[in-house]
Amino acid sequence: QVHLEESGGGLVQTGGSLRLSCTASGRSFSSYSGEWFRQAPGEEREFVAGILSGGSTTYSDSVKGRFTISKDNVKNILYLQMNNLKPEDTAVYYCSLTEANFEFWGQGTLVTVSS
Repeated sequence: QVHLEESGGGLVQTGGSLRLSCTASGRSFSSYSGEWFRQAPGEEREFVAGILSGGSTTYSDSVKGRFTISKDNVKNILYLQMNNLKPEDTAVYYCSLTEANFEFWGQGTLVTVSS
């Protein structure tokens, strides 16, 4: 059974940095794409960043230039480096991995940015 676990969330001040990790276990991923989403209180879940199996990346306009998505294909870990954090980045962050039309989700990790 595939399990994704996010880690690295926490409380940080405005302008600070955090690195989220999403570790996959239960199967070996050979060619996967990954995405990060977030959901703020009272809001819908929104796309944050994505990375294709070949390494191409895409970002939402709200995080472009501040966040960087990457992945370690050997360790099956998806990362999200978040710099210059703002209070509006406060949300639960979820990772998703997709391979061969199978999509897997983590349980989320809370990021709180204080002003």
